[in-house]
Formats: sequence, structure tokens, C-alpha cells
Amino acid sequence: MKKLFVLAFLLVGVIGFTAHAQDEAVEEITDEELAKFAAMEDSVMAFYDQKNEELVSMIKDNEVIDGAARYNEIKDAWEDEEKMAEIEVTDEEKTAYEAILEFMSSLGNEVRDLKIGLIKNDEILGVATYNKVNKAIKENPEIKEKVDMMMAELKEKRSEDSEEAEPDAGE
Repeated sequence: MKKLFVLAFLLVGVIGFTAHAQDEAVEEITDEELAKFAAMEDSVMAFYDQKNEELVSMIKDNEVIDGAARYNEIKDAWEDEEKMAEIEVTDEEKTAYEAILEFMSSLGNEVRDLKIGLIKNDEILGVATYNKVNKAIKENPEIKEKVDMMMAELKEKRSEDSEEAEPDAGE
């Protein structure tokens, strides 16, 4: 009986050590994995920024609504028929405002779909790598800081590249 107890104790110890070693192996993250994660997040942010610029332009340059001030008036009165009548919202303005709302609601879905697609693509990141890095970011502030720095560098490079791509107004 004593041998059985010792054997069971050793078996539990070996299983525990093996599980711990596997956990450590899973948590070890390479700089390449961090760079892929940061690049994926930067791609999503770049896409979001582009779509957000489209939204701002859609509001500012809208000929029917006539700019951001009128947009904000309609937004504040939306779904309140009395307020809508008070500020004299036309049918054309309602239609234009609804188009903006539709674009805004689709924006979240587009960003989510892009991110999921990038995560699922093993050549870009892969689900396992995403989960591993995401877990490490939540558990280790140093890893989060490292990824944040990588993302800041990528954003800065993207900004520099877009400035170089824009022609000067004087030319």
C-alpha cells in the first residue's frame, strides 16, 4: 500500500511538472510573433482610420445635410418627431442621415470582419498565435508595452509613408 501511495504521488508530480512545462512552452513568445500581432493590429487600425475619414468626409461634404453643424442638429433631434419638426428636417435630409447611420453601423462589422480574417490567416498571424500573444498581453504588462511600442512605430511609419505619398499643394 505504501508503494502504491508513493507511486501515485510521483505520478501526480510528474503530470504536474509536465503540465507546467507545457504551459511555459506555450507562453514563450518570440519577437516574430509579437511583430506579426502588432502588424495585424496596425492593419486593422489603418483600415479603421481610413473608414473613419470617409465617414467624416461623408458628413462634412454632404450637400443635402450641408455640413457637420446640421448633421449634429439632426442627430440630436433624431427619433423625436417634435424636435425634427421644430428644426424642419426635410425628407432628403432624413434619407441622407440614414445613409450616414447605415455607413456607421457597417463600419464596425467591416473592421471586425477584417480583423477576424487577418487572425484566421496563418500566413499573416494565425488563431493560435493571436490567442497566445493576446493572453500574454493580458497577463504581462511588459509584453503589452512591447507590442504597444511596435504598433506606435508601425503607425509612425504609416504616417510618414502617407505624407510622402501626398503631393504638395504648391506643386
